[in-house]
Amino acid sequence: MSRTPEAHAAAIAEALGERRTELTTPLDAAARGALLAGAVVAPREQPPFTNSQMDGYAVNEVGAREAVVGPTVAAGADPDAAYPVGLGALAAPVMTGAKLPRGTRAVVPVEACAPGEFVGEGKRVRLPATEEGAFVRRAGSDIAAGEELAPAGAPVTPALVGALASQGIGEVEVVRAARIVIVTGGAEVTASPVGPATIPDANGPMLRALAARYGIGVAAHVRTSDDPDELEAQVREAIAEHAPDAVVTSGGISHGKFEVVRQVFRQGWYGHVAQQPGGPQGLSRFAETPVISLPGNPISTLVSFRTYVAPLLGRAPEPILAPLACDVAGLESKEQFLRGAVEHGALRPIGGPASHLLAQGAQATHLIRIPAGATLRAGELAAAYPL
Repeated sequence: MSRTPEAHAAAIAEALGERRTELTTPLDAAARGALLAGAVVAPREQPPFTNSQMDGYAVNEVGAREAVVGPTVAAGADPDAAYPVGLGALAAPVMTGAKLPRGTRAVVPVEACAPGEFVGEGKRVRLPATEEGAFVRRAGSDIAAGEELAPAGAPVTPALVGALASQGIGEVEVVRAARIVIVTGGAEVTASPVGPATIPDANGPMLRALAARYGIGVAAHVRTSDDPDELEAQVREAIAEHAPDAVVTSGGISHGKFEVVRQVFRQGWYGHVAQQPGGPQGLSRFAETPVISLPGNPISTLVSFRTYVAPLLGRAPEPILAPLACDVAGLESKEQFLRGAVEHGALRPIGGPASHLLAQGAQATHLIRIPAGATLRAGELAAAYPL
């Protein structure tokens, strides 16, 4: 009995277990596009004190009036030194970011006053009417102490780096980028064509590119012949040296005489997932390491990596819903993943559906999912997975 794509993804997630984490600086985490391992809570309110949004006069009355100018409060200065009992009736010259004297109800921009530039202490200034709270940044108006600054799983963006720095947070726990060992090959696959019956290794470079695109490190690349003893020794050595989060194989899981992956990675499940392309799949364990075995046809490898490896070990964009540009008939009993692109806001399939048509799918930007047994008409919404 075949699995659904969701059931197979759940089985892989269970086999992988919890992602590893590490402490790092927010800046380094942002440079790697890392995700927070846990929620980050603000240790203090932000802004930490009520301050001015403008260069102007801090006032305790909002009506139009003439007032005597008091001492200037520069950014970084304690206003209590100049106004120990509060603002009173004075108009206090304050600079942007300066902590406001006690009793401040509003800040009037200097250019709105008469004269329109700052005057000396003891001089008089004409203030226009203003609104309560105008140009006053209240303490805690951005975030309160103890409030969640960012949830678990949030990407460490430049904006979050700034928010963390404003809180004095120098380290964050992030999900460590996963590292995999990839296995490709077969007797017919070589680094370059050397004979009439051999082909170059397309899946190896493609898997490396896919891993890089989704933030997964490739610790080692094992190229195998059809010798199971040789493959077992190579993979065991790679695991011992690199301690990867998983081994990802391509090909060698069907029912032929030389299915070397099935011969080596025997402790697991091999079967079919109800999808096209990418029906044959495998999940096993070797040397205490999960082994995710993908089918070997290039498009099947690509679809399977995007579906089962990228979301669980990397950072894959969420599927989108978009209208179809044309009618599409699905398969009777399988979910179908067509290569396609968004044109003028609609999804259009590109190339044929067969799993070996790599060149025809080279310009695809999305995988369009067509439910089993469905016929979707132009304009109907379909799920699409950004590549």
